Amino acid sequence: MDDKQQFAVKASSAEVERDIVNRKGSVIGEAAVLYGDVETAEHYGYVERGLKSRHIQFIALGGTIGTGLFLGIGGALRDYGPLSILLGYTITGFAIWGMMQSLGEMTTWLPLPGAIPQMCARYFDPAMGFAVGWNQWYSSALTQCAEISAAANLIGYWNDTINPAPWITLIIILIVCLNLFAVSIYGEAEFAFASIKIITIVGLLLFAFITDLGGNPQNDRIGFRYWKSPGAMTETVASGSSGRFLSFFSTLVNAAFSYGGVEMIAVAAGEAENPRKNIPKACRRVFWRILFFYVLGSLAIGVLVPFNDPGLEADGTLGSPWVIAIQRFGIKGLPSVINAVIFTSACSSGNAFLYSASRYLFALAQNGQAPRFLLTCTKKGIPIYAVGITAAISVLTYLSCGAGAAKVFTWMLNLTTIGNLFTWCSIMCASIQFQRHIKAQGVARDTLPFKSPFQPYVAYFSLFFFTIIILFNGWAVFTHGNWDISTFITAYIGIPIYFGLYAFWKLFKGTKMVNPSEADLWTGKAAIDSEIWPDLQPRNFAERVWFWIA
Repeated sequence: MDDKQQFAVKASSAEVERDIVNRKGSVIGEAAVLYGDVETAEHYGYVERGLKSRHIQFIALGGTIGTGLFLGIGGALRDYGPLSILLGYTITGFAIWGMMQSLGEMTTWLPLPGAIPQMCARYFDPAMGFAVGWNQWYSSALTQCAEISAAANLIGYWNDTINPAPWITLIIILIVCLNLFAVSIYGEAEFAFASIKIITIVGLLLFAFITDLGGNPQNDRIGFRYWKSPGAMTETVASGSSGRFLSFFSTLVNAAFSYGGVEMIAVAAGEAENPRKNIPKACRRVFWRILFFYVLGSLAIGVLVPFNDPGLEADGTLGSPWVIAIQRFGIKGLPSVINAVIFTSACSSGNAFLYSASRYLFALAQNGQAPRFLLTCTKKGIPIYAVGITAAISVLTYLSCGAGAAKVFTWMLNLTTIGNLFTWCSIMCASIQFQRHIKAQGVARDTLPFKSPFQPYVAYFSLFFFTIIILFNGWAVFTHGNWDISTFITAYIGIPIYFGLYAFWKLFKGTKMVNPSEADLWTGKAAIDSEIWPDLQPRNFAERVWFWIA
């Protein structure tokens, strides 16, 4: 047995892991434990924990809020009615909360870069790690293109004669630069973007509350007037209670897509400072993010704008229910401000999806399910080839500029329709197995760095909910007179892609579902445990408030 093989055997020992970290430093030491030898770690380098607490908290709060909450929700209001979207976003929010609690539990136990493929491979089946990693990589990479395209087209609000191609180029250059130099730069950018979004949403909620109660230029107290006329729910396909139920169910699908990217903090866990403190803090705040941004946001637009307002048919910013509400009250100037915020939101989401997609690629390389050169990192801890390959996908955004090519672009984006739902289902499967593994290996739940409440019930509930959405998201195409092959493909193409990836790796490598007594819960854990971060204490009231926020 040579030195490398001996190291690989010893690396499972917590004592050896701590020794490697102490001798080589936290960055190379952590990599050496995972890669099996120091030479490999020194050759490829490793990511650095450069995301501070405030970066993680603001990425969790607003990092992936893109055009959906500002624009997309208007289409849902038009098609389904205010009560439907309120119920849809609330119920879906419960499933998302359950998923994030389960994810936080596993991520805090072992915070690795691009953690989701790693957890699925370790706790469920290596084939699932392969499927979810590649599925989420292409989904995130194409969603990056969608957000870049949306941001470029928003410029048309001020001048609709501008060719979006130059703006696409500038936005691509911006987000690539933010991802290339240091993860702390990415963190600072997302901190700034998220701050703008959070301040704007809080301002819009206050605007909605005040104007709804009569604090508007018309001194008109609106209340829930529009819930009575034209109504609280539309009827979809059928009439009566059946039509209203189908309308409500459709909002569950719409809401699930709007929550896409909420799992981003797990992707960033491997580059977070003090992950045992900052990741649980961010996971706990997911509840408030869902409540304030999505639930109260859907309630606010539902009381300000009737679902039959013709403005909801408009494209771009003019179709935003927030802009329509502002215009209905005759308030000047604010629509341009909202458009600027939506523009920064789209840029922010494009930035975040480039980051997350590159880390999924990096995680696949760590699992041995992608070429090994993708492990190569710069001295600043950036997986340079993973970022470069993912950034190259962004050139597909130019397809959105031409009338014919735009159809191809739209078809490609349809591939991402249920990609997030499969990722969330995979997280739930890994979480259920993780709980079995720790029990089989004698780990008490009370000793976990972050203990998710109501387990395993929340995991089963979220898994069931996401599965139902996957199976029935295209239900309308099966109704009388609505069959359309392109709509059917849009709704269900993700299913054969995901299971095709799963089956390929299972057959290629002959993998098996992980046995609870043999699951690898420990490799890399002691190396992370050995890292020490200072516990900062607030010196005054201002710092106490800031530490609570960030």
